[in-house]
Amino acid sequence: MLYSIRLRISYDYDSPADVGRHLLRIMPASIPGVQEVQEARLLCRPVPAEQLERVDFFGNTCTEIAYRTPLEETVFEMEARVERLPSEPGLDVSPPPERLAQQIAEVPSVAGHAPQSYLPVSPRVRQNAEIAAWAAGVVEGAETVLAQVMAVTRALHRDMAFDATATMVDTPLDEAFALRRGVCQDFTHIQICALRSLGIPAGYVSGFLRTLPPEGQERLEGADAMHAWVRAWCGKDMGWVEVDPTNDMPAGTDHVVIARGRDYFDVAPVKGSMRLAGGQRTSQAVDMEAV
Repeated sequence: MLYSIRLRISYDYDSPADVGRHLLRIMPASIPGVQEVQEARLLCRPVPAEQLERVDFFGNTCTEIAYRTPLEETVFEMEARVERLPSEPGLDVSPPPERLAQQIAEVPSVAGHAPQSYLPVSPRVRQNAEIAAWAAGVVEGAETVLAQVMAVTRALHRDMAFDATATMVDTPLDEAFALRRGVCQDFTHIQICALRSLGIPAGYVSGFLRTLPPEGQERLEGADAMHAWVRAWCGKDMGWVEVDPTNDMPAGTDHVVIARGRDYFDVAPVKGSMRLAGGQRTSQAVDMEAV
């Protein structure tokens, strides 16, 4: 599936801001066998005094920019054409849960893609006894690691309600779980916490979700902004599997990846600081259309 994608993130300041430095992760990724970026461009307004690109520990494209003069607004716009390649659902060749720890130990790597990086607590996903107990209950009877991942995905979609007004970007996952309400970021963080409590390496994927579904299908939740979903390591033969708990589905041709990491902290679209007096307002708009 070929998509045309447009993203606009803007910040308006109550008073002129200066001496700012930002780290952007908003460019879609080229991933062999998953998706190909045919063209992409990033426009920053005003034009930064410095701009450079690099790749982070997890393999994500990052753009560093710096401002040195006062400004009343910053705007980041990204346009891209991305082909999301079809993927056939494969057989469940993941191991029984009791064999997963041994397979993790046998992976001879500590790189950003290795499962060892996705088991410990991370900046936005801490241990939570209530979520761990809930997860242990919903995977009863699941005989493989993939079966456990899918059981948690289904249960989270069943027990949580999508509510764009219930949480904010910095709401802790335990609060969202207590409310049983939230957005895709909350669903993703809660599932990561649940899977890690079961000994399954799990991480965060940021990206885009098809805005308009195919004719006759229901609109997916979270399609008006950048989306988030989960990746879980399901053993040496199956590797990483991506699932969307917000919509209770495997991540497929409706999903376009921007970045992957341990949690939102690693993949936030805009990070950085500005020197300013007063507040600021931000807005985000996403348009993703099948070509």
